[in-house]
Amino acid sequence: MMNACTDSLWPSSRAGARLTVDLGAIASNYRYLQTLAAGASCAAVVKADAYGLGIERVAPVLEQAGAREFFVAHVDEGIRLRSVVSEKARITVLHGPRPDAAAECVQYGLRPVLNSLDQVAVWRSEAVKTGRSLEAALQVDSGMSRFGLSGSDLDVLHEDGRLMDGLNVSLVMSHLACADTPEHSANNAQKQQLLKMSARLPSAPLSLSASSGIFLGPDFHLDVVRPGAALYGIAPNQTGPNPLSAVVRLQAHVLQIRDIFPGEGVGYGMTYRPDQPRKIATVAVGYADGFSRHGAGQGCAWFEDICLPILGRVSMDSLIVDISDVPEGRLRADMMVDLIGSRRSVDDVAEAAGTIGYEVLTSLGHRFYREYVGNGESLQKGD
Repeated sequence: MMNACTDSLWPSSRAGARLTVDLGAIASNYRYLQTLAAGASCAAVVKADAYGLGIERVAPVLEQAGAREFFVAHVDEGIRLRSVVSEKARITVLHGPRPDAAAECVQYGLRPVLNSLDQVAVWRSEAVKTGRSLEAALQVDSGMSRFGLSGSDLDVLHEDGRLMDGLNVSLVMSHLACADTPEHSANNAQKQQLLKMSARLPSAPLSLSASSGIFLGPDFHLDVVRPGAALYGIAPNQTGPNPLSAVVRLQAHVLQIRDIFPGEGVGYGMTYRPDQPRKIATVAVGYADGFSRHGAGQGCAWFEDICLPILGRVSMDSLIVDISDVPEGRLRADMMVDLIGSRRSVDDVAEAAGTIGYEVLTSLGHRFYREYVGNGESLQKGD
């Protein structure tokens, strides 16, 4: 039987919905990715509050599963993470050192990713100030035109070697733009560009692949892989069944059940009008909870093995589903329906909304009663 603990601002009786996070599934996904990328070090990306699932809960489980390197986006995320992982864990800040936060990077043992000559200068200045060599990762722009040193930036570094004084470069990295499209020619082009550019930099381990890149095969694993979304069950691509374990389940309370008749309007704008009598239920999740208003008509909830189409527009705090196919009396007010679960994945919800699983997961709100399962005894302390 799985252990369960909660992390909510209010009891379940006061929340409209329950979000269940399976920490055991996250650990299982990590171990699967670690095996898939055997030969490379498998880091864990826990930015954006571990993709919205709670960094204080998720990061210790990943460390127990074997993760020794973690990536976050911002310095404050790194500081928050430092308090919940061991001193041995390496924390890398993808957005680099802000000038007024460089000292805190040193204080909390955070390794910044240097994406520009300005950031190189900030980190070099901090090394001079502290009188010691400071660890850093360097990112190069291999073709995505988002982050990283350009070819002309590398020319500047070559012309004046003193610009790198005091920097201990322990990683050279880049990021794939089209990894979720395995056949895209940009993938190999970016890999070749990384290899070419890294040859002009201090010798260090190389990293190119995040979640989807891992599934491109060993040629893309290099020395370090950086899975993020895959840890949380999001499919790496659309080429086949998702090999990852589902991590979240979202259940919402039924607030009210009513019968409607042909021609009666449903929801804002009355965009849905039935052509025959229907039984509908109002459910306590809305766009304020991260459940997108866009594409709602393509979505559904589930009750047991019965699909419940979403009708009309999603409101801020509620949505309406068609329960006409549920046998009379089986579904009652205050019972729960599934919006994300075994029959409808995060990626399914994203497709209906015209977005990606990443956005759905990171948008899930904080009004839910949150329950963590599969977490083991060590996380029960203090609950």
